[in-house]
Amino acid sequence: MPVNVQKLDPLTDSRWRTFVDRHPEASIFHTPEWLDALRLTYGYRPLVFTTSTGAALSNGVIFCEVQSWLTGKRLVSLPFSDHCQPLASGPDLTAIMASLHSDRATKRWRYIEVRPLSDEGMGNVHGQIGNGETFSFHKIDLRPDLNTIYRGFHDSCVRRKIKRAEREKLTYEAGRSEDLLKKFRHLLLLTRRRHKLPPQPAAWFNNLVRCLGERLTIHVLSNGSTPIASIITLSYKKCLMYKYGCSDARFHNLGGTPLLFWKAVQQGKQMGAEEFDLGRSGYEDPGLIDFKEHLGGVASELRYYQSPAPRAKKAPSKAQTSWARSALAKLPDPLLIGVGRFLYRHIG
Repeated sequence: MPVNVQKLDPLTDSRWRTFVDRHPEASIFHTPEWLDALRLTYGYRPLVFTTSTGAALSNGVIFCEVQSWLTGKRLVSLPFSDHCQPLASGPDLTAIMASLHSDRATKRWRYIEVRPLSDEGMGNVHGQIGNGETFSFHKIDLRPDLNTIYRGFHDSCVRRKIKRAEREKLTYEAGRSEDLLKKFRHLLLLTRRRHKLPPQPAAWFNNLVRCLGERLTIHVLSNGSTPIASIITLSYKKCLMYKYGCSDARFHNLGGTPLLFWKAVQQGKQMGAEEFDLGRSGYEDPGLIDFKEHLGGVASELRYYQSPAPRAKKAPSKAQTSWARSALAKLPDPLLIGVGRFLYRHIG
């Protein structure tokens, strides 16, 4: 007997919040607040697919429907989210993915993508989907005491820089005020320009602060009146998550970024967090991977899946990529910001 797959709106159906709050594998990315920020900023439509038929949900897989004239229509779980574990397993997950796969043509989805944190439970659906992108993923165990965690930091790459930053008597602020958000966005523009990439839209960060509230913290270090480094962390249940970071390269020698992570670890312990999710890193960025490992982050592989399996595409040549990034780097600030405002809604 075929399993009936239902669809619901997680922003209006209260069963989703109740289900997510009690599910052990749910993350901040599953919450209605994160989904609402995606909707408000990019116009993505969040959808949950479930085999549950009663008054309470027993499973569900969350997606956003991305509609773009530039990159096509698709179903992604979830855009701009490092990972999003399907909150279904076994026959239920198989039935949900089979239903979506059969609907793909009529819905005109170019592809369906899932981004599980763990491959556990994905085995039964591997026949329906193929391997997509892979990333390095790191997390720090926050259950040991602070001294043990601190000793897990690399001596010269992290601990020595923390001590340097503390000697410099940098000013530390944490919260979600408009002033802190302004300092973060200033440093983000500097960082994205340094990487020859456009910054994410200001509306995205405004909506994250508005929707997530106390679950989001902006950490800023300043040298006198000059902001020099900033990170954004998210908290949900017993997990602290690093989501965004930026800095002024002129002050890297002061050790501001390692000190911010140490401050975040200390606050996470105070809040009762048991792990620090450091997020994904592309394998083309070994410096970021090294930094997370120097923080004591334990590495694993994060694998995305697509239905149908993605075709092998010819990657742009290094010369083409270099030219495009060089052109972006030369744009004045208003134009670079405008490119980001246009581009990101199409690439989620």
